[in-house]
Amino acid sequence: MKIERFEDIEAWKEARALVGMIYEFTNEAPFKNDWGLREQIQRAGISVMSNIAEGFMSQTNREFIVFLGYSLRSTAEVQSQLYAALDLHYLDNHTFNLLMDKCTKVARLLQGFIRYLKTMNKPKKLMVDS
Repeated sequence: MKIERFEDIEAWKEARALVGMIYEFTNEAPFKNDWGLREQIQRAGISVMSNIAEGFMSQTNREFIVFLGYSLRSTAEVQSQLYAALDLHYLDNHTFNLLMDKCTKVARLLQGFIRYLKTMNKPKKLMVDS
């Protein structure tokens, strides 16, 4: 598949789904009452997908890889915040596991995409998603 826009990137699609999941559970009590953690995890989730999109508009694959690295780190930030939410009883084990699984999937896609871009010499717009 030819990647012509950031919306074509599988990691971005999964990050978008992660954001939807984050907003769904952070808008329920008791999580919605913890403004600080709620805002932080929402922003970190948005950062995952936003850095993929921003990086796609980079001039080089090398620069794109930097933004994918930011996205990967934001994924780890979400995971850390999920532990805090679990410890504070803002979500149950089932929801925690669903969200952690989604984060793991996003992280693996990002890591694979980074590896792919490091080996590629073609211009970014001609990339093929395998």
